[in-house]
Amino acid sequence: MRTKTATELARALRKGKADPVTVAEEVFDRIAASGDPAIFIETLKPRAMAEAKAARKRLKAGDPASLLDGVPVAWKDLFDLEGRVTTAGSIVLKSDPPAKRDAALVAAGRTGGMVNVGTLNMTEFAYSGIGLNPHYGTPRNPNDPKLHRSPGGSSSASGVAVAAGIVPIAIGTDTGGSIRIPASFNGVVGYKSSTGHYPMGGVFPLSKTLDTLGPLAQTVEDCVLVDAVFRGLKKPKIKSREAEDLEIIVPETVVLDGCEESVMTNFEASLARLRKAGAKIRRKKMPLMQEIMDLIAARGHILGAEALTVHWNRVKGADAKRMDARVVSRILQADKMTAVDLVVFMEERKRLIAAANAFVGDAVLAFPTTPHVAMPIAPLEESHEVFFRNNAKTLRNTMLGNFLDVCGVSIPNGRDRDGMPTGFLFSAPHGRDSEVLSIALGAEELIKG
Repeated sequence: MRTKTATELARALRKGKADPVTVAEEVFDRIAASGDPAIFIETLKPRAMAEAKAARKRLKAGDPASLLDGVPVAWKDLFDLEGRVTTAGSIVLKSDPPAKRDAALVAAGRTGGMVNVGTLNMTEFAYSGIGLNPHYGTPRNPNDPKLHRSPGGSSSASGVAVAAGIVPIAIGTDTGGSIRIPASFNGVVGYKSSTGHYPMGGVFPLSKTLDTLGPLAQTVEDCVLVDAVFRGLKKPKIKSREAEDLEIIVPETVVLDGCEESVMTNFEASLARLRKAGAKIRRKKMPLMQEIMDLIAARGHILGAEALTVHWNRVKGADAKRMDARVVSRILQADKMTAVDLVVFMEERKRLIAAANAFVGDAVLAFPTTPHVAMPIAPLEESHEVFFRNNAKTLRNTMLGNFLDVCGVSIPNGRDRDGMPTGFLFSAPHGRDSEVLSIALGAEELIKG
């Protein structure tokens, strides 16, 4: 049975057809019934029930704190929640002092009456697009009940918790694809904001240059409501944009290379429906995409350099033995970068962002979120070589967006013969968040088919 979307649930709560306390209790029942202990790192039932009771009081008085008052939310364990230790998916932080206050975005959700049910598992220190975690377990992708497949990373359990119907909203972070990849692999919607769109206070960093935040949910409308609450708006200002008003560019460089047949079949079908509805679609070579790949291969990446800065003492000391060896290996790759490499990277990034913005103009980019569907995890766990090869391919399309500082929305657009979801990604230059959400809102049903 399909669970309610956040929008449907919020509407039922405001009309008195649902009770926040009962809704919260049902979330914890679903957590217990899921049979997957790797989804939540910690549940926060006492806090959630107190918040649900406060929401009940407001709603009965006809004075909701926001359009999502009483709606449950879960957080990737990079966000500080007052009174608990933020693990970042690692065991080496467990002895750190508890957070003295909620992260800024958690506080914004709390002000809007959202009910905080717990913290979600993730790739250790958010450094992988696959989603494996040797410390807390790897959440099962709920789209395949027989074979343990990748949940996507690094916001792995954020995608799983929404896809499994446990919570209507999960909040993740995205530095190289960590919201959009789990959205694609699990068959949910994921919105990656532009850098600076949401406050970063109280969020454990990976790359301060690239880190962004955003929701995973069942629909684009859910993401629009979450965005309004986080920005302190009484109601969303974002309106659906008609397909006939859309100008879409499909870049034919890098992002379509080596995509699985089902990914391309579903992508082309989505484009055909958009075109039939009046969208203007242009296919163009975008050589700067290959320039980005070549630059990273030659000079390294700011993501790696900043991750190494954050974790220097850990990966150079005794803690390295207590960390995921794959994560340690990836972080240490940046040890080869020179000061010249970093300067060249930053100068070239600035040039390429400007070139990309000119290339896109008033249009939006569209391409597959990931070039393949969620893969079985057994081969990935057995071989580091297999893991690194698949991780690089998984991150390829979304990572290009982080490099270019875009905002984007991934929308599920079909399945392969095994029932595994594929994703369709809209991206727009930095700061056009409201526009890309508006476009996604209007195009969602056409994309899904």
